Amino acid sequence: MAQPAHLTTSVDTVVARMRALDATLPARDGVAVFNRVYLAVTEEVGRRLTAGEFPDPRAASALDVRFAERYLAAVDAATADRRPPACWRPLFQLRRHPGVRPLQFALAGINAHIGHDLALAVVDACRALGCRPADLEDEFDRVGELLGALEERIREDLMPGPDLLQIADPLTHLLGSWSLERARDATWTAARALWALRHCADVAEEFTERLDAAVGFAGRMLLTPLAD
Repeated sequence: MAQPAHLTTSVDTVVARMRALDATLPARDGVAVFNRVYLAVTEEVGRRLTAGEFPDPRAASALDVRFAERYLAAVDAATADRRPPACWRPLFQLRRHPGVRPLQFALAGINAHIGHDLALAVVDACRALGCRPADLEDEFDRVGELLGALEERIREDLMPGPDLLQIADPLTHLLGSWSLERARDATWTAARALWALRHCADVAEEFTERLDAAVGFAGRMLLTPLAD
């Protein structure tokens, strides 16, 4: 359950890295699709931090930065031809598949980042701040609310076809099997479990590996090609 090799110190720094990625990746690339979504969320967190909308800005910043670094570490691993965590592999493997739609890429990235990275980021932040997961619950909920609002928007923006045809679209049925709210609830439970297991390294490592694999399996289903 090691932290990423590089940890930034501010939300502005991770925003700059995501903007740099956005400038270099082809627009239709699956990682680019998710990166644009996540960049919008992280920029909004930064705006709210500046506006003083988080009760504990230090805790909110620590959680957001550790969270973003998990994603950026996966990007770095894939760029260097190393294996990213299992939860991210489907997105990197299928990022250029012509039969996968942009909405699938966006939600597969959200699935990997929420289902796996966020639980580990809570533990990372607790260690950095010297606190417990319960002390970060408000920040966890606020970031989750931002992601929930964004998920609704990207479903509207990226879902193809007129409303009357969406019920017959296989994408509608595929994505109906995944819920951000359920993923967030499961992640909070996983974070608390990992914190409780922090002194049992072997068990914590096994738990993390199984979580990673399960989230990766869900991501592979979300990326099922729907057209050639």
